[in-house]
Amino acid sequence: MASIVVAVVFALKWKKYKLEAEHALAQHHASTELTINELESAKIHGCIDRTRRRQVEAVFEVLKDAVIVIDAHGEVLHTNEVASSVLSCTPKQAAGKPIDEVISDHQLLATIKDAHTGLPREGRMYEQEISVGDSKVAYEVQLQSVGSIDDAHHAVVTVLRDLSQEREIARLKSDFVSKASHELRTPLSSIAAYVEMLIDGDATNEEEQKEFYEVISTETERLRRMIDNLLNISRIEAGLMHIDRETCDFKMLVDRAVTNMSPQASEKSLEIHTQLSAVDLSVNGDSDMLYQVIVNLLSNAIKYTPEGGRITLSADSDNLTRSLHFSVTDTGLGIAPDQVEKVFDKFYRVENYKRVAKGTGLGLNLCQHIIETLHSGQIGLESDLGMGSKFWFSIPIGGRAAQKAA
Repeated sequence: MASIVVAVVFALKWKKYKLEAEHALAQHHASTELTINELESAKIHGCIDRTRRRQVEAVFEVLKDAVIVIDAHGEVLHTNEVASSVLSCTPKQAAGKPIDEVISDHQLLATIKDAHTGLPREGRMYEQEISVGDSKVAYEVQLQSVGSIDDAHHAVVTVLRDLSQEREIARLKSDFVSKASHELRTPLSSIAAYVEMLIDGDATNEEEQKEFYEVISTETERLRRMIDNLLNISRIEAGLMHIDRETCDFKMLVDRAVTNMSPQASEKSLEIHTQLSAVDLSVNGDSDMLYQVIVNLLSNAIKYTPEGGRITLSADSDNLTRSLHFSVTDTGLGIAPDQVEKVFDKFYRVENYKRVAKGTGLGLNLCQHIIETLHSGQIGLESDLGMGSKFWFSIPIGGRAAQKAA
C-alpha cells in the first residue's frame, strides 16, 4: 500500500504541474510580456509532468491487485488494467470521469464515496463481494487517504485483492484435513480395538492371539504406508523431494515388481504376463520411485481383478519422441467414464469398489506426482466399466539412453 500512496502523491503533483504549465501558457497567450525564462519553466514542468506520469503508470501496472484512485472532486485520477473487471469502461476511458460513472456495483460505489468524506489515519480494510459480470467475487477492499480532506490535492486510494484463489486453497486444505483425518482414523481404530481385546484377555489361546497380532500388524503397516505417501506427496508438491537420477534398466524394474507381486496374484489365480520390447529400455530417472509406480499400478490391478483374470505389463520405447511407454492392462472391474478423471485425486476411491479391497486413495496421486512432476512425463487411464482397465505412463528416456536412441 505504501508504494501505491507514493505513486498517488506523484500523480497529484503531476496534476499540479500540469495545471501550472497550462496556466503559464494561458498567460503567454494573454500577454506578450511573458519572459523566455517563464516559457522554459513551463516546458520543464511539462517534461516533469510526462516523466512522473509514466512513473505512476508503471507503479500501478505492475501491481496484481486492482487500484482505483479518486481525487478531491470525486473524479477518477488513475486506475490500472487489473481494475477493468470492476469498471464499467476501460481504465483509459475512466480517467477524469466521476466515480459514479465508472463503477456499476452499488455497494463498492457507496464504500468509496463514503471513504471520500473521511477515513481514519490507518485507513480501512474489510471483505466485500463485488459484482463481476453475472457473478459475485469476494475481494479484500483496502482504503487509504492521501492528504488532508480539506486539501485541494486530497485523494482516496482503493485497492481490491481478489480472494477467490485464497478461498479455494483454504477449502482444499480443509477438505484435505477432513479426508486425511477420516482415513487415518480407520486403521487407528482397528489397532486400538484389538489392543484393548488383548489387554482384556479376549484372546483365549495362542491361535487367537496370533490372529489379533496379525490384524494389528496389517493395520500398522497400512497406517505407515499412508503417512509415507502423505509425506512424499507433500514434499513433491513443495519442491523438496530429492531425486537421484541414474541410468536404470526398466526391464529389471518390471521383472522385480512381477517377482515380488506374484504371490498375491497366485492367491487369486491371476496370470501375469509381460510384453517387453527387445529394444534398450534404459531410462534416466530415480529407480526406486519408478519401481514404486510399477508396483502400485500392478498392485491395484491385482486388487480389482476377479479370480482367474489376466494382467499384462507392457513396455516399449519411442525413438521419435525419445520416450518410454509403459502400461498395466487388466481384465478387472473397470471404471465408469465419469470417474476416470478423478482416480488420480487425493483420497479418491471408487465408491462401489471400497468393499472389494482396502486402500488409502493416495497411491495413484503419488504415482502422478512421481511421473509428471519429478520425471516430466504423463500418466493416464483407459477403462471400460466391466471390461477392465489400462493404466499407462510415458517418460522421457534422457541421459545416455536418449543419446543412443538418437
